Amino acid sequence: MDQYIGRLLDDRYEILEIIGTGGMAVVYKARCHRLNRLVAIKILKDEFARDEEFRRRFHAEGEAVAMLSHPNIVQVYDVSSSDSANFIVMELIDGISLKQYMEKKGVLNWKETLHFAMQIAKGLEHAHSRGIVHRDIKPHNVMVLKNGSVKVMDFGIARVMNKSNTLTKEALGSVHYISPEQAKGGHTDNRSDLYSLSVVMYEMITGRPPYDGESAVAVAIQHINGGAPMPSALNPNIPGGLEQIIMKGMSLEPRDRYSSAGEMLQDMEEFRKNPAILFGYQKTMDEATRTIPTVGGARTLAEKKAQAKTGTRVSTDSMRLRTPAQGTAPKRTASGSSGQDPAAEKLRQTQQRRKTPEQKKQEERSRVATTAIVICSAVAVTAIIIFLVALFNGALLNRENELVEVPYLVGQKYHENLEEEYSDFVIRHSPQQYDDVYAEGQIMQQTPAGGSKVQKGSDLWITVSMGTEPPVKVMDNLIDLDAEQAESVLKEQGYYVYIREEASYVFEEGRVIRTDPADGAELTAGQSVYLYVSTGPEVQTEKMPNVVGMELELAQKLLDQLGFQNLRIEEAESLKPKNQVIYQSVEADKEIDVDSEIIIHYSMGPEETEETEETVETTSPLVTIPAIFNVPVRDVDYTMELYENSTQELVYTQVVSAGESTVTVELTGRGTVSYSLYADGEFIRDDIVVEFDHG
Repeated sequence: MDQYIGRLLDDRYEILEIIGTGGMAVVYKARCHRLNRLVAIKILKDEFARDEEFRRRFHAEGEAVAMLSHPNIVQVYDVSSSDSANFIVMELIDGISLKQYMEKKGVLNWKETLHFAMQIAKGLEHAHSRGIVHRDIKPHNVMVLKNGSVKVMDFGIARVMNKSNTLTKEALGSVHYISPEQAKGGHTDNRSDLYSLSVVMYEMITGRPPYDGESAVAVAIQHINGGAPMPSALNPNIPGGLEQIIMKGMSLEPRDRYSSAGEMLQDMEEFRKNPAILFGYQKTMDEATRTIPTVGGARTLAEKKAQAKTGTRVSTDSMRLRTPAQGTAPKRTASGSSGQDPAAEKLRQTQQRRKTPEQKKQEERSRVATTAIVICSAVAVTAIIIFLVALFNGALLNRENELVEVPYLVGQKYHENLEEEYSDFVIRHSPQQYDDVYAEGQIMQQTPAGGSKVQKGSDLWITVSMGTEPPVKVMDNLIDLDAEQAESVLKEQGYYVYIREEASYVFEEGRVIRTDPADGAELTAGQSVYLYVSTGPEVQTEKMPNVVGMELELAQKLLDQLGFQNLRIEEAESLKPKNQVIYQSVEADKEIDVDSEIIIHYSMGPEETEETEETVETTSPLVTIPAIFNVPVRDVDYTMELYENSTQELVYTQVVSAGESTVTVELTGRGTVSYSLYADGEFIRDDIVVEFDHG
């Protein structure tokens, strides 16, 4: 039996069971008896806990990360470092790791990849703004919740874990995602996290990391040297804009990557709004500046050969041979002649002088007539050409009857952008079929046939092959397929299909969430198959009750009955009775999503003193004094708010300029008063205590 199960750490956390094991720590499910809630506790293994320097850094980093508060970051509640155990207390997540999700799902489509990546980037943006770099972004450290949201964990702890730079088997899980500067043991900053995030995106959308090898050292060397295959080489369905975002984030030099998570998020948002967008990124490589290549850019064989030799993409225009223009005048000699015999030229000039005036007039008339005939012929030919061009372009015909040639699609691989590529037609799908000739995903039939002429905008029906029919039929992977298309595929194979609808935050409305039987299960002829189809995200709302003034346990029960599960409960200094709720982050009677985070502060109770609170209030006069305390340093101006903990009343507000670290305020009160500090509505601290002069 594990040495910690059943133990009570810090007289507060009861260890219940193991929920995960890593190279340096074990994660347990535990119960906090003080707040009566379930938590996750990560306990360092003994071999690392014996290192005093390691323990010190572990504790310091944990305290720093505990200051982070973001929906996409796992909340750290407590950090403890003692002889009995060194552990971090975190919120307990009901979900699976992104790595487990990827192993279960396989290759993710671009929408899911973007959905997860944007949330990870938002969490990184928050941490980086607080000066904390993760240094170990990988799918194992990202949790996927049931509602489709993600939370990044182990923030800052990676910095402690990286005390040893030796790349061993234990490091293999992380080395696939480390930045080149980490692999070389150099300086790391926020751009290192963006590199790792881009590698995670690469793996999500291709099904494999960009670099792999037999040892951790071999993988690290590949990160240092670069040269990963373009994602579109592994998955041709990747949109060009998303591929550019991934490859910019994976640039070898930090200066070529995004400068911040916010900048990367901005491009992700632009791509989300317009999936056809392409960015004008420039990337420094081999002392030459080139545009990062986009997906689907066709190149000639000559271009490919030139690029293989020089590393530079060469346009076809620059590789064409120059030929002399037709009809150019022959070269003349220095005397100005065209190279004829001088005697013949002299004879011609003599004959010209001997011509009679009548002959000269006759020749002149002939030249005029010839010129007129040439001009008339040219006008006629031009008119005929204009007529024919107008005829074929539909200028003399009704535009609605314009004919276009049907492309040859049989044998091509079907892809999502086929409709955009052949915009002159409406692409329609016939039920998929098994076929021994055409591989899975190839177009095996089309109507009308390729090469025929049809009206622009006509329907073009295609049938996509499912490959050779297996001897034993198995359930196809229909996840994220359009429900009507999935139903058609199953009915064509002779199965009875039943639709079940479910809400989903991950899959769009009308897309298949899962099937019963599941993907890969053996099927019998005429079997019933259930398709679970997304109805989109379901939002359940309730009115927020007023719990301020209630006893904490009663307030928790009330919120639980209403469906509010995402509670963050924190203790605070106050003169109110012990365990009384003194603050709620959501105002009463406001209609909110039941999954929204609600912060509750409860009183630790008044300190026992010789004179009671009533005596202080009646005997001590009000005093106004200047108070100086530290505030967060930020790059932009923000509004500071000061609340009195005992009454939760706003007593002071002030705009703090960018770069300021301290403020001086005039406060009025009596006795000892504690305050809470907020910045732009975000809770910062609640331990500001002011002693007023009793006079």
